[in-house]
Amino acid sequence: MKSTISTYIFFLLPLFIFSQNQGKIITDYGKTYTVANPDFKTDTQNAMKVVFDVGRTFKDSTKVNPLMNTAARYLNMHVDAGASFEKLKVALVIHGSAANDILNNGKYRNKFGVDNPNSGLISDLSEKGVQIILCGQTAAYRNISKEDALPQVQFALSAMTALVQLQNENYRLINF
Repeated sequence: MKSTISTYIFFLLPLFIFSQNQGKIITDYGKTYTVANPDFKTDTQNAMKVVFDVGRTFKDSTKVNPLMNTAARYLNMHVDAGASFEKLKVALVIHGSAANDILNNGKYRNKFGVDNPNSGLISDLSEKGVQIILCGQTAAYRNISKEDALPQVQFALSAMTALVQLQNENYRLINF
């Protein structure tokens, strides 16, 4: 009996230490966990500009691309940690197979048989000032026109161009 109670406590303890939070900035996406008193402290005073390099998608076309969802998590967790939303600047540079994830619902439905699960996330991110940038080289290679893409998507000459320019503007690169 004592070992059974110890086992329950062992598996339930993380539930009491970490709790999952609904986002304050992007409420339908980007759930985060509270980390009580981290040793590495979060700088909430300085601007935090980040560009996510998103060059792949995942096999399940009915689910949100988790790499794109990370942008929502980034915003939500830093605001929860006390950073000012105004000091957070985020961009997504989309290329490669991830280009399918920015297709409008009609094009996505023709390709995968379902509406684009990323459309709500992209809309919410864009409303909060996140730049969604598609590699023009990928678009040309995959025959994606501006009419095929969600309206929030900006086309760049290339992903390389967008990544360099954003880093020249002091955005920090996060690549998965």
